[in-house]
Amino acid sequence: MKHMAKPGRLGWLSVLVLLAGCKAEVLAPAGDVAAQQRDLLVISTLLMLVIIVPVMAMTAFFAWKYRAKNHQARYMPDWDHSTKLELLIWSAPLLIVVSLGALTWVGTHLLDPYRPLSRVAPGQEVTEDHEVLRVEVVALDWKWLFIYPQQGVASVNELTLPVDRPVEFRLTSSSVMNAFYIPAMAGMIYAMPGMETTLHGVMNQPGGYKGIASHYSGAGFSGMHFAAHATDDAGFDDWVQTLRAGGEMLDRARYLELEAPSQNVAPMGFAQVDPHLFPRIVNMCVEEGKMCMAEMMAVDAEGGAGLAGTMNMAALTYDKFKRRGTRAPVLGWEPFQVLSFCTPEDSALMFGNASVEARSLADPAPLRGRGMEPPAGLFGRAATSEITLANPMAAKARGGDGHNL
Repeated sequence: MKHMAKPGRLGWLSVLVLLAGCKAEVLAPAGDVAAQQRDLLVISTLLMLVIIVPVMAMTAFFAWKYRAKNHQARYMPDWDHSTKLELLIWSAPLLIVVSLGALTWVGTHLLDPYRPLSRVAPGQEVTEDHEVLRVEVVALDWKWLFIYPQQGVASVNELTLPVDRPVEFRLTSSSVMNAFYIPAMAGMIYAMPGMETTLHGVMNQPGGYKGIASHYSGAGFSGMHFAAHATDDAGFDDWVQTLRAGGEMLDRARYLELEAPSQNVAPMGFAQVDPHLFPRIVNMCVEEGKMCMAEMMAVDAEGGAGLAGTMNMAALTYDKFKRRGTRAPVLGWEPFQVLSFCTPEDSALMFGNASVEARSLADPAPLRGRGMEPPAGLFGRAATSEITLANPMAAKARGGDGHNL
């Protein structure tokens, strides 16, 4: 019997050995934001254990003390109330809930991913000497594209950052919703097509780390990770110069090739990047002839284009399914919409000879949030100077020449 117990013990020891190979990056972060998130997680867990541990201990104690064979246990069948016990039972959890709520509310607001960093490390505040590094991130199928607009370079599945320098990530997706996560640096943030999200973070320790896609996005999801390197300023500059020496240009045509679904893509770099590529990706108008969402919103803000504008949404539709091998529809891949069924005479009557009675609005002013000023530009930026309008005539109608780029 003694010999049969040994394999069980060895089995438990082998499990511990395997667990020792897991790297707990969440509890051993390399950046100040991740360190604050770890502290919030640990303190919140300890606060909850203040209630959980005594409850579990008392459960075991009462089960043992008042077991059937213990005839020495005090028997009180008429007991029904204790003020002291009631105060303890209700006050302790209430204090824990209040403390936990205050801690998490303040902590999560201070660690808001959209909130610019106020410090790069404990005791080291962000000053004017700290230049924020901006990185534009695009979640592709199934790889990550990193654009450095200040340096004019880009990389795929490789992210290099200087230590002790605030980083601002602007994220979007090309096809489906995804999630960007570097456990050692900062929290997770979602990336969605047609939208832009923001994440602030900093790396304080040089080294190599792993970034992952933490949201399932299809067949190549398991291999959608990237290498994140933290280095000093000199090492970061050398990495940028290495990319610039490559000579390849990331323009709209090259991006459309890169956007095609692929798995386990090796890291690659680009020496030059179209400065308007990321706004076009966000506005879903990288391909020629597609109306940008910013243009569509500008047209809608002026009252819309009426029946002639019904094709606007179809112009935004991407050809994802065709590239993935889906059978082509009967009417082809070109965007179309059925507006009505009528004879040529009906069409002439509706669009040629019929008079349209204009309806007056009670208040034609656009709706605004109470007390909020209108944004300086679309998406909070001067999008009209960054995005080429797909329709030159629409650009002229807005006061442009139709050739912004």
